[in-house]
Amino acid sequence: MGQGRFSAHLGLACCLLLLGGSGSLGSRGTKTTQGPWEEEQGPVVEGGPWGRARYEAVKKHLGAVGALSKQYWQYLACKVWQEGCEEGEQAEEEEESSPRPGWSLPLVGQDYLEILSGWYCSFGKCCETGDCRIVNNITGLEADLNGQLHGQHLAKEVVVRAVQGFLQSPQPEKALVLSFHGWSGTGKNFVARMVASHLYRDGLKSECVRVFISLFHFPHHKYVESYKAQLKKQISETVQLCKQSLFIFDEAEKLHFSLLDAIKPFMARYDNKGQVDYRRSIFLFLSNLGGNTINEVALDFWRAGRAREEISMEFLEQQLRLELQEPAENGYARSHLLQENLIDFFVPFLPLEYHHVKLCARDAFLARGLPYTEAALDEVASTMVFVPKEEKLFSAQGCKSVSQRINYFLP
Repeated sequence: MGQGRFSAHLGLACCLLLLGGSGSLGSRGTKTTQGPWEEEQGPVVEGGPWGRARYEAVKKHLGAVGALSKQYWQYLACKVWQEGCEEGEQAEEEEESSPRPGWSLPLVGQDYLEILSGWYCSFGKCCETGDCRIVNNITGLEADLNGQLHGQHLAKEVVVRAVQGFLQSPQPEKALVLSFHGWSGTGKNFVARMVASHLYRDGLKSECVRVFISLFHFPHHKYVESYKAQLKKQISETVQLCKQSLFIFDEAEKLHFSLLDAIKPFMARYDNKGQVDYRRSIFLFLSNLGGNTINEVALDFWRAGRAREEISMEFLEQQLRLELQEPAENGYARSHLLQENLIDFFVPFLPLEYHHVKLCARDAFLARGLPYTEAALDEVASTMVFVPKEEKLFSAQGCKSVSQRINYFLP
């Protein structure tokens, strides 16, 4: 639809809204609220023809409505496309010098304008940067984590508190860096996607979000110098476009240590030397490292008859740091991220038990609008492999592949 055609429709819509909002249109058989021109005219004999004075008054005020709808369009075009702003300012100056009857834009039309602007922005860009599509819905993030992330009391608490505190800080000292650790299928990618979808209107498709998968984006170590240049360029360009950017590194343990060191300046404290300000950025590293340590702690608690919810963040984080600092062929141990304390929180993802897998199966049925029974959930969970061999307590795959497995049990 062309801009001129849309303008005409918008003018008509605004006209109808204004007429309806003024109370001049009432339901048949009821007495309507007195319109702005009725105060100027005398009573009219019921059933008699309109006099010349009333006709002129109606014509005058309909002209005011048309002028106001045009003003709506100019104001909306200025706000959305940055067009016609000078014309709008000139019109405002003229209106200040001559009083207008009936309605005013700030008093009546602002709500309509906000609705129209929000409607347009929901379909495409409404500003030069991606920041205008940032929503930062922490309430929704917390609610969805509580309802859809199973068996991860520590991850829920740490992620919500860390992100909320960071976003509420007027001037953070550095970018927020979170490192997710745990077995495959425990929810690391799920939480990363959820963070993106609740901070940005377009989720992972947002211009403010960049996802890097180690073996996909940086497969060959012999090209590491080229990767470093490309990675730094992408991060810098994204932050210039969106001050609040989100960078997700999946399979972070497979990143070459020099790549981690290359992006270290983006996560370090800001020295304010005329550089791009990266302090509003968020970095998420997803890794299977530390999964065995986390599982051993969870197993020890189970053998001692203690609930997994008793596992504290302080205790588990210490265990994680010790494992990550051990000399090994992983980027964490050899990079400066740990040495310079650039990672703000190590987020542990606990292994999932049988009843957690059933909850994942239930969510998979509900997501597809399919009915389910407890027996069906048990059948899906029973197809998973559980370890250790003796206890068979934890799902070796977490909840990964659960959504595909329910196909086998559909009628």
